[in-house]
Amino acid sequence: MNAPFKLRPYQQEAVDATLNHFRKSDESAVIVLPTGAGKSLVIAELARLARRRILVLTHVKELVEQNHAKYESYGLTGGIFSAGLKRKESHHQVTFASVQSVSANLDQFRDEYSLVIIDECHRVSGVDTSQYQRIIELLREQNDSLKVLGLTATPYRLAMGWIYRYHYRGFVRGEDNKPFQHCIYELPLSYMISRGYLARPELVNAAVAQYDFSALPQDRFGEYAENDVNQLLSKHKRVTRSIIEQVAELAAERQGVMIFAATVDHAREITDYLPERETALITGVTDQKDRDLLIQRFKQRQLKYLVNVSVLTTGFDAPHVDFIAILRPTQSVSLYQQIVGRGLRLDEGKQECLVIDYAGNHVNLHHPEVGEPKPNPDSEPVQVFCPGCGFANIFWGKTDGDGRVIEHYGRRCQGLLEPEDGIHSERPQQCDYRFRFKECPHCGAENDIAARNCHECQQAIIDPDDQLRDALKLKDAMVIRCAGLSLGAEGSKLKIIYHGEDGEELSESFDFSKPGQRAVFNRLFGRRFANGQAPKVLGSAAEVLELQALLPAPDFVIARKEKHYWRVQERVFDYQGSFRKAF
Repeated sequence: MNAPFKLRPYQQEAVDATLNHFRKSDESAVIVLPTGAGKSLVIAELARLARRRILVLTHVKELVEQNHAKYESYGLTGGIFSAGLKRKESHHQVTFASVQSVSANLDQFRDEYSLVIIDECHRVSGVDTSQYQRIIELLREQNDSLKVLGLTATPYRLAMGWIYRYHYRGFVRGEDNKPFQHCIYELPLSYMISRGYLARPELVNAAVAQYDFSALPQDRFGEYAENDVNQLLSKHKRVTRSIIEQVAELAAERQGVMIFAATVDHAREITDYLPERETALITGVTDQKDRDLLIQRFKQRQLKYLVNVSVLTTGFDAPHVDFIAILRPTQSVSLYQQIVGRGLRLDEGKQECLVIDYAGNHVNLHHPEVGEPKPNPDSEPVQVFCPGCGFANIFWGKTDGDGRVIEHYGRRCQGLLEPEDGIHSERPQQCDYRFRFKECPHCGAENDIAARNCHECQQAIIDPDDQLRDALKLKDAMVIRCAGLSLGAEGSKLKIIYHGEDGEELSESFDFSKPGQRAVFNRLFGRRFANGQAPKVLGSAAEVLELQALLPAPDFVIARKEKHYWRVQERVFDYQGSFRKAF
């Protein structure tokens, strides 16, 4: 049967990429399309083309219903298995289901399925006992060639990083433990906006006071504790009032306003400042019937303001929204894109969507996710070329006034190597160049700075915390928190002085006229110049002095007493443990 509509070119490309991938491989795959790109149409087309049984999973009933409706617009009939929609049909060739309902009724899914499609697949965790993984495992018992396809606008989880390992453009996203193996198609948000598929975001700086969350402690994912946020916000009620006054003033010429609050208490305060008859508040504890009614009234434009806390970032579609006010902090580019994406769908008479960030997030909407929590507020995405393979990596880092990278926090090159002599292995090989590394004391191989065992010889690598703890117990050992270093040269001899946080000093010398000492220096420091961006093999002390600004200091230096002087034994770089580093 012919489709009732013609797919956009990029939607057809996504379908073709899926067919090509699964003709060659059973490994799981991801399609990345921005919010508003029409993922449900891609799903409908794939389901239309299928000849065997398919299960389409998602996490909210609204998306189950939306994906099912697009499929049936072809004149085909599909089943719905969702307690929230009061339907439990599992006998059709194509079943659209909520992951919660399937997980609670696994016995009804013992037939052989050829393909599982997961919408909003960034919600899939790598935990074997999760609902998604249990369903996939059950279906694989019936068909060991089961294909698994995910679709998302944001292929990233704060607790995990990237949800896939290999990208079709030739780079890799981290280690093996990912829910999906391959990203087979991706379209940037800027493409959709520039070609008129999405409304243009009008990003405006707040003209009133903003919140400053920078002083709050962050967890390892770069997020803030709710109690800390509430305490800060409780001290700035005037700021909140003035922000909402500006929002209300600007909303006079807007159709629909979504306000993203930081906490439930914050959302209630915001709601108090808005016209009661025009405002709805939705949180995670809002009754489902009340939530459905409020969303319906908002979509019908009976309400103008929709205030929410972390519940309407995905699976929500109201094209008339033309004003997004962000009053919550986030370090996640993905979450930021999801929030702004609520206002980018096209609607009759809508030219653009006003976006104001009152939380000082400083997120570049059009920049790709870096894949790691932001290490500090001053960091920005930077491009770093691999000295080994030439791949252009995107890491967190810092630049100078001319835009040159002066520091970055990348560990390993993300590039994928071309197969040698035309030999294609089943899995592409990641470039093994490491910008930061821990050297194995047994075989000299370079390992990730968090590695406990060497990836080459499998021998245990001494943990830096154990090194520091053991040294601190010794009477003839000195451990300094290194706050910096300085260099000096006398003829062929290079002297390095390590300066401790409390004024202590340790030093060591290398005689470049002796091949052995020259080789030791280059082994210890050559790969560390400019954080590995510019690895060097230096032949003289004078050459080192010329480049001393590029030589980073270690975090700790350990020395042992030898008669009348201290001999440096260990230099701990890129320390990640529990001891405090120098300020």
